[in-house]
Amino acid sequence: MNNKSRSTPLSVGELYNQLFSPILSKDEGIDAEQLTKMVMATLGQVSRYRTFPGIYWALKRMTTDLHRHDSRLEQNLFGCHFQNPVGLAAGFDKNGVAAGIWDLFGFGFAELGTVTWHSQKGNPRPRLFRLAAEKAALNRMGFNNNGAETVRRTLEYQRLKQPGRRDLAIGLNLGKSKATPLAEAAQDYLQSLQTLSSQADYVVINVSSPNTPGLRDLQNVNQLAPLIQQLKSFPNCPPLLVKIAPDLDNDTIDSIGHLAKEEKLAGIIAINTSLNRFDLGNRVLIQTGRLLKEEKGGLSGAPLQKRGVEVIKRLHKVVGNDLTLIGVGGIDSSKAAWERISAGASLIQLYTGWIFEGPNLVPEILDGLIYQLDRHGFRNISQVIGSHAPWYDS
Repeated sequence: MNNKSRSTPLSVGELYNQLFSPILSKDEGIDAEQLTKMVMATLGQVSRYRTFPGIYWALKRMTTDLHRHDSRLEQNLFGCHFQNPVGLAAGFDKNGVAAGIWDLFGFGFAELGTVTWHSQKGNPRPRLFRLAAEKAALNRMGFNNNGAETVRRTLEYQRLKQPGRRDLAIGLNLGKSKATPLAEAAQDYLQSLQTLSSQADYVVINVSSPNTPGLRDLQNVNQLAPLIQQLKSFPNCPPLLVKIAPDLDNDTIDSIGHLAKEEKLAGIIAINTSLNRFDLGNRVLIQTGRLLKEEKGGLSGAPLQKRGVEVIKRLHKVVGNDLTLIGVGGIDSSKAAWERISAGASLIQLYTGWIFEGPNLVPEILDGLIYQLDRHGFRNISQVIGSHAPWYDS
């Protein structure tokens, strides 16, 4: 079940452990954002030239390490086919530069962005911090991205297959430009949607980042409803989902669930980063010398695991099987993935956990899910959704 036992000296997982684990084991050292930029620049070049013979064969070797094929993990949701329920969360590939190769890492889908209509540099640096001991991160990036028009050209240049014909579904996560007043948010989102819809298997309305002033106000159903309605009116609109924050109260979560059902959204993604410090408030950030509770930004990673399960459970009580729920936040093991799915999520996404655990996390999760299916006698992963089936240790 554990993919690490099958690693070879040249496996992707082993190379990752040798190159990055020493860096990720401590807060100080290479700046987290600079490290991410270096990785994305490399992956962008690989995606662009992925058909070149040398690169092609290296990528072919990688798929042997990381892929797991089992029909019991496949699902058809909101018109999209998912080879498996594990996806890359938004925030890692902000500009879609590596869109052509995310399937090679074993993912069943990938969400690109967050993309805004206007290109923007984001918030001042430093704005991304490792919390190594807690396997967490603090970010206040502020939707730094190249803008919808440039992202569209980037995706077109990679010559991706058309939506519906790809090996993995690609979602586009859209946010509001910082320069756009809240009253004009709908038009801002709509312009991004119009520009990028032809590249997207699905689109996410991100109204939950804590790093754009006023953005979370759009989670109020009185503001969210007209935003959804305007975007849905776009001809041939891709399936629409909304991404919500972990810091909402229960009544607001319920209201968003009911609204999503009424507006016939494709689903809800829960959760984004948190303003809650989860008892880590007195933790000192070595990079700034300040307490975590004094720093702005959203917390991600392992501390969000419990809250992520709670929100999915609550949403599932409201929407049942009428909508797709995607669980994200603190998923760093096959057990955490199983708990999120059995709580009500049809799909899960990785980001911070994938960085700390490395590429082997995807096959390890898939191996773990297959093992649990066998133990419970489930014929398909869809039977697990909302079942509250317990995790069985091997």
